[in-house]
Amino acid sequence: MDNHQKKNLTFLTIGLIFMLSGIEYAVILPTIWRYLQILEAPPYFLGLGLSAFSMSGLLTGPLFGFWSDRSKTTKSIILFSNIFEIAGNFMYFLGYSKWLLLCSRLVAGVGAGAGSSIFGFLTRCTQPEERAGIFAAIMACRQAGLLVGPAFNLFLRLCDFKLGPFVVNKYTSPGIFMCLLWVLLQFAVLAMYWDIPSISSKEEGAVIVEMKQEEVEEEMPLMGSDEEPVHTYRAVNSDLVETSTSSEMQPFHGASTVSNPFKNFSASREFLREEVVVLLTAQFITLFNQTALETMVTPLTQRYFSFSELGNSLMYSLCGVEVILGFFFVRWLSRRVADRAVLAVGLVICCTACIWCLIFLCKPRGGYGWELSAFIIGVFLQLLGLPFVAVSQVSLFSKVTAEKTQGFSQGVRRSVGGLATILGPLWAGGLTNNLYIMLGMMLALLIMITVMTVLSYDRLTEPRAVQCAQSSDSGG
Repeated sequence: MDNHQKKNLTFLTIGLIFMLSGIEYAVILPTIWRYLQILEAPPYFLGLGLSAFSMSGLLTGPLFGFWSDRSKTTKSIILFSNIFEIAGNFMYFLGYSKWLLLCSRLVAGVGAGAGSSIFGFLTRCTQPEERAGIFAAIMACRQAGLLVGPAFNLFLRLCDFKLGPFVVNKYTSPGIFMCLLWVLLQFAVLAMYWDIPSISSKEEGAVIVEMKQEEVEEEMPLMGSDEEPVHTYRAVNSDLVETSTSSEMQPFHGASTVSNPFKNFSASREFLREEVVVLLTAQFITLFNQTALETMVTPLTQRYFSFSELGNSLMYSLCGVEVILGFFFVRWLSRRVADRAVLAVGLVICCTACIWCLIFLCKPRGGYGWELSAFIIGVFLQLLGLPFVAVSQVSLFSKVTAEKTQGFSQGVRRSVGGLATILGPLWAGGLTNNLYIMLGMMLALLIMITVMTVLSYDRLTEPRAVQCAQSSDSGG
């Protein structure tokens, strides 16, 4: 199997990992509240259960990223992290008490921390110009999981039997179902995932091989003699090239795997730069607003439009389709437009959507048809801007931070996003009856990050030294 096939299969496996994370969210979320009620849990346990998953991922993301940066491998990390997903979902299936259910989400969230290692891996083995498109496709896989997840609930809710001493019903079945899916994924990772060398290491290795071959070719006339048979001379030369090349390559590979990428690393120097602060802020605000809106939408549709569970499911399905199409549009657009321009467009769309919601949704006017139309337009605009901001800020972040510590940096970025997913629902949950305050705060945050992006626009690009090096390589 050549490297191109290995790379495609590896990317396919990564897509499956993100799809399963989306399926897990979509399968467990609809039933966890009723499950907690059966276990006699107080209402605040719902928030604890949902936040526990994000909290453990927030804490473990940088650790997994640090591990991948030191070892330059991700396959073993993925296999290890998936064990936590398997154990957490099996604990969810057991469900003896509300505390076990809470711990199950905490344990499963550890597995989500491996996402930082995966983004670091994608950064190291892709060219900067193709990176945004690949990130868009990976994010679309998670949205696809969110879209197909409710379909699995259609048959999971029919479960009503015993598996030995364990009860399998519509509340416990999502746990054992996801447990089995993560087990199957382990076999997929073992069979289809390869730790592809980083592009920089392959380029450096190629330079070393080329230099050694030139040296050997220069020495060839001195090593041979007129009396020596031609075929013997060629054999000696071939062996020499092979052994000298391999011997010279050994120190290089050793340096790439054993050397400490954090030797001269400074967190303040890496993360307190202007462009990095802007992108981390964009990450926080995007996910804060997204989770706040997700929290607000269901009460809003019940209050104004009397949507049933079927109506909400249909709405979420349509939203999922829009987001997936948005990611693939951004994937196409990123090949033609700079990442910072995509980010700017996304922020303008998000600001427009928030202003629309402030004007038309806080105090709806007109009849049912007009109110529903205003709501649909508001949701459409909110979701339209999401792929633009999400993909561009991840791609830019991978370019303005050091490649050798990319796993740890991506872990920090995902931890910032995890904090936003915890605070967003808490903020919106208490303000569903005060939409002016809730949406006003969201708009203020969007205006702030838009102004920051405008002021730092010239710095939101790949470092000039890297660009010059790439242009000289392509010119050579």
